[in-house]
Amino acid sequence: MKIYKIAIVFFVVCFTNCAPKYNILTQSEKDDGWQLLWDGNTTDGWRSARSAEFPKEGWEIKDGELNVVTTGGEESLAAGDIVTKKLYGDFELKVDFKVSEGANSGIKYYVDTEINKGPGSSIGLEYQILDDERHPDAKMGSHEGSRTLASLYDLIAAIPNKPVNSIGEWNTAHIISKDNHVEHWLNGTKVLEFDRKSTTFRELVSESKYEKWPDFGELDKGQILLQDHGFPVSFRNIKIRSLEDE
Repeated sequence: MKIYKIAIVFFVVCFTNCAPKYNILTQSEKDDGWQLLWDGNTTDGWRSARSAEFPKEGWEIKDGELNVVTTGGEESLAAGDIVTKKLYGDFELKVDFKVSEGANSGIKYYVDTEINKGPGSSIGLEYQILDDERHPDAKMGSHEGSRTLASLYDLIAAIPNKPVNSIGEWNTAHIISKDNHVEHWLNGTKVLEFDRKSTTFRELVSESKYEKWPDFGELDKGQILLQDHGFPVSFRNIKIRSLEDE
């Protein structure tokens, strides 16, 4: 009987302390207005960037992770990006992500899926996700370093010596956008900031691959996008907080 009771106590303690600590909100987060953008189990709230439905293949939900299924880095063969069904203006976004060797992906914001109906990804500002050591994109871009991890893709490079966890370990992306002022954070460190709609921002856009898109990055509201670039990448703890009333 004593052994039975001990086993029950062990189970309760282990369940309480060993249960996954992701895809949930703390009471403090709830009080501060945070909401889960992905529930960890379903595709609710998300759809393909190319249709009204969630992709039937190419994305996998497993063990509380939202995974991109590999197509060998061939974006043209991939199932495609996914976007939120809701639009967001001023916001704070946090996403845990894990990359594989040589992986390429991204988190886009202020996306309008109607802008680009041709090949490639939907148009929006992008928090770059990349294996800087192994993917050639790290050495490309309109400005040096502007396609490395946590950079504003093709526009502004993240700071040197940013805190990056090893391949296969989780990192946390954090994006804050308020009154057109935007910050990128990585693992608790601010790695860049800029002002949308400013003269400096528009000059950067004019020198980038985005110069052909009128008013690029200047939507008042847009969708959040997770990119399928054909490489294995995992996401979890996707949460957002509206800053529009602050």
